[in-house]
Amino acid sequence: MCLIVTEGSVENEGGRLSDVVYDHTISLLEEENALLRKTVSQLKDDVDRLKRSPLMVCEVVTAKGGNAVIKMPNGNRFFVDILSGCGKLRPGELVFVEQKNLSVVKKASVSKRYGVEKFVIVEKPNVLWGEIGGLEEQIREIREIVELPLNKPELFEKVGIEPPKGVLLHGPPGTGKTLLAKAVATATNSTFIEIVGSELVQKFIGEGAKLVKEIFNMARQKAPSIIFIDELDALAAKRMDVGTSGEREVQRTFMQLLAEIDGFKGLGNVKIIGCTNRKDILDPAILRSGRLERHIFFPLPAKDARKEILRIHAKAMNSSDIDMDRVIGLTENFTGAEIRAVCTEAGYFAIRESRSSVDTTDFINAVAKVKSKEEAESTEYVKMFG
Repeated sequence: MCLIVTEGSVENEGGRLSDVVYDHTISLLEEENALLRKTVSQLKDDVDRLKRSPLMVCEVVTAKGGNAVIKMPNGNRFFVDILSGCGKLRPGELVFVEQKNLSVVKKASVSKRYGVEKFVIVEKPNVLWGEIGGLEEQIREIREIVELPLNKPELFEKVGIEPPKGVLLHGPPGTGKTLLAKAVATATNSTFIEIVGSELVQKFIGEGAKLVKEIFNMARQKAPSIIFIDELDALAAKRMDVGTSGEREVQRTFMQLLAEIDGFKGLGNVKIIGCTNRKDILDPAILRSGRLERHIFFPLPAKDARKEILRIHAKAMNSSDIDMDRVIGLTENFTGAEIRAVCTEAGYFAIRESRSSVDTTDFINAVAKVKSKEEAESTEYVKMFG
């Protein structure tokens, strides 16, 4: 069959087809043509993007009119142009710059503090003093050192003294050091910035010191705030005259920490709380007056303290007539963390027997289980060096 297409008509051997068929054919062709044009346009955009040089992220030092001073990632500074559409730039903001002439193209959507917040935990704790048992003396001391200066600074101004900048919490693991630090942050409504000392030690020269500086700058911005440095001995151990390049980098980071605590720039409403299990290996420079001058020791809880800790942790449990004195008599040399573990294990004993409440027997079995676990770990440690 032969088709003859003319404007306004389509004919075949049998005669002329309707205009409806012709219009439908033209419509299909136009839709396909539009789809092809769109695809070609997208491919051209992709090719253009691949040809463009990548933009660099820099920090604004100062900005005025159509020019700005920017700081490169390597620390170099340049006076550059600002392209229209960037809006008002403020010192400290991150911007995208073109690689060839370093003109500012647009503001960066990334946060300047992203690098810091990868290494710290920033939170507003919700730990109340009533949730801590057996540490009355330690609570009194830390409230005097941290809470009182933040909540009532006028008292120190009237007397004419400077409150301590920081405090060192030291003692065996599991005795409540971190819990106490979070409780004082709650009481002062402070931002709690938690750092692990070992994470401040970076691979490249100067990165650890830069990180310390940015953490303190962030603390000042979020003041009142508390910087809690856990495992302080990983960063502030006694310095040696000789050592590897890695040890020298640790010392550089440590010296930056000392400079931030006792440098020209005041801390304001920022308090430092250091925490360690090994006070004996700390450098004297961090312990002297003007830095972490107040030291609070956390011993293993005595009998009355253990009973108070057990009461706090068992308060929320569905229990029936627990003989507290009998249970506490079996927990000699237990830390607060181990007593909490006893409550958890007692709950598991009840769950295994499909009971909804715990009794004295569950607690006694739980003490035996926690104690046997500790003894097994101690034996294994001895075997490692046997």
